Amino acid sequence: MNYAKELNNPIFKIIQSVSDELKYETYAVGGWVRDLLLNRSQEKTDIDFVCVGSGIKLAELVHAKIGKNAKLSVYKNFGTALITINEENYEFIGARKESYRKNSRNPIVENGTLEDDQKRRDFTINTMYINLNSKNYGKLIDPFNGQKHLKEKIIKTPLNPNNTYYDDPLRMMRAIRFATQLNFKIEDNSYSAIKINCERLSIISQERITDELNKIILSKIPSKGFKMLYDSNLLHQFFQEFVELKGIDVIGKHEHKDNFDHTIKVLDNISLKSEDLWLRWAAILHDIAKPITKKYDKIQGWTFHSHEFIGSKMVPKIFKKLKLPLNEKMRYVQKLVMLHLRPIALSKKIVSDSAVRRLLFDAGNDIDDLMLLCEADITSKNTQKIKRYLQNFQIVRKKLKDVEDKDQIRNFQPPINGIEIMNAFNIKEGKEIGIIKNAIKDAILDGEIKNDKEEAFSYMIKKAKQLDLHLKK
Repeated sequence: MNYAKELNNPIFKIIQSVSDELKYETYAVGGWVRDLLLNRSQEKTDIDFVCVGSGIKLAELVHAKIGKNAKLSVYKNFGTALITINEENYEFIGARKESYRKNSRNPIVENGTLEDDQKRRDFTINTMYINLNSKNYGKLIDPFNGQKHLKEKIIKTPLNPNNTYYDDPLRMMRAIRFATQLNFKIEDNSYSAIKINCERLSIISQERITDELNKIILSKIPSKGFKMLYDSNLLHQFFQEFVELKGIDVIGKHEHKDNFDHTIKVLDNISLKSEDLWLRWAAILHDIAKPITKKYDKIQGWTFHSHEFIGSKMVPKIFKKLKLPLNEKMRYVQKLVMLHLRPIALSKKIVSDSAVRRLLFDAGNDIDDLMLLCEADITSKNTQKIKRYLQNFQIVRKKLKDVEDKDQIRNFQPPINGIEIMNAFNIKEGKEIGIIKNAIKDAILDGEIKNDKEEAFSYMIKKAKQLDLHLKK
C-alpha cells in the first residue's frame, strides 16, 4: 500500500531529496506510522526516521536545507540527531543491530541492515516503515504483520517475547501502556512472558518506569493499565503501597470493600472530568493509608480512622521513591489527600457556615479539584445512594459559593499582620504574636467577626488583654 498522499509535511520532500543525493534508503518508522494507520491524531509532531547509513549525516544535510528556523541537536554517543522546528521533533538514526548484556537495558550497538533494525523494534505495530526515497516514495513495509495486529487490536513482539522483555524490561511497561492507551489486548504469549520476566524490571531506572506509569495514568481508562500491572506482578516491583490496597477481609457479617478496585474506579471517574495528572495522582493516593489504619471493631466493623491524615504524610515518601517532583505538585496532592473526607462529611449533615469557611480556607484555590475528587470517590453499586450523595454535594457546592461570595475566605490573609500587632502593643516577636493571629483567623472562620480590619482590631485588643498585653500609649 502507498501512503504518498499522507506525507504532506514539507520535511518529507527535503528528506527525500537529501536521501536520494546520499543514496541512502530512508524511512519514517514507529509511532508516527502506527498512528497514521490508526487515524489517531497526536498533540504534537514526533517522527522517527531511519536510514541505511549515517543518521547524523542525513540530519545535518536536511537541517542545512530547512534553514535557520530549525534547531539541530547531535548525540554522537547514541548515533542520533534531532531536528526541532516550532516544538515539532524529527529524530534521525542509522539502521542498527543491537545486543544486550544481562544487567543493562542499554544495548551494544552496531551498524546494521534494515532487517536488523526491524528485528530490534519492540512491538509489531511499531515495526512498519514508510519509504521516503523517490523510487518507492510512500510505500509501506510491514515485515511482522503490524497492520493485521492493528486491526486485531493486539500488542505482540516481533521476536520471542521472553528474549524481548529480558533484554529490555522497560518494554513490559510499554506493552501495558500501549494496551491501555489504544485499548488493545496483549497477545497471550507476550503477556505470559511479562509475568515470567517481571523481576527484570529492577534493572530499569525508576524515572523511566514512572514515565511509562504516568502515560498509563493519563490514558482514557487508566484502570485497565493498573489491572494489568497488578496481574502481571509489575506493580509489585515498584509500588508496593498500592498493591497492599488489594483484597477484602471478612469477620462475621463485616467486610470492607476492595480498596484497590475502589481506587482505580475513583481514578477512572476523575479521568472523565479532568486530564490533570496531579489530580489523578490524588485519586490514586487518596486511600493509600487504609491498609495501615485498618482495624476491626465488633460494633462498627472495619474502620480506617485517620487514613486521610496518615495518607497525606505518606505522599512525600512515595513521590521520592517514584521519582515524582518534590515541589508544589506534591504539596497539591498531599493537600487533596488530607482534605478528601471533609466535603463528604459536610454532605451528610446540615452544613454550618463555619465549617464551609474552614474548608474554603484550607483548600484555597484547589477547592474545585477537591470537590471533583470527592464526587469521583462515590463508587457504590447502589445507584440511589450515589444519586443522594451527588445531590448533597450540589448543596455543598452552592454553600461554598454563597459563603465565598459573602466572606471572600478563599486564600484570605487575616486583616492584621504580625508587625501591626507588635507595633500596637510595643512588643517584640514571640509566641504571643502567633496566638493573637490565630485567634483572629479562627474568629473570622467561625463567624464571630467579619473579615475586615476594624472588627479584627477590636478582637485583637480583647484577645491581648487575656495575655496581659496593653495598647501602646
